[in-house]
Amino acid sequence: MGNFIFRERTVPMKEKIHPPYQEVLFIDSSTGTNFLIGSTLQPKEKAMFEGKEYPLVRVPISSASHPFFTKAGQFVDAEGRMDKFAKKYARKDAELKQAQEKQDAANKEKAKTPKKKK
Repeated sequence: MGNFIFRERTVPMKEKIHPPYQEVLFIDSSTGTNFLIGSTLQPKEKAMFEGKEYPLVRVPISSASHPFFTKAGQFVDAEGRMDKFAKKYARKDAELKQAQEKQDAANKEKAKTPKKKK
């Protein structure tokens, strides 16, 4: 391993406690752009890039697809997170409407029944 300088003296790095540093292929899932970057990540998936096999990490958004960097007006979500969110809350909204309709029907039934006088 390497050494680093700490207060004007060289301190050796401890052996076998640091993860191995390697080149990892990152793929933007929304645009398909490839980035080859050094990292300590240890993904199980592998892919070929420029004739060599690299560990593969898929990222949902990167500088190649983020609207801030691309100057695009809208963000395209390739993994459907916005759709999942909309479906989840549409379902909850439908459940709330059903519950409210049941409550309204029960209140109408209750209002229809005449009250007994004592």
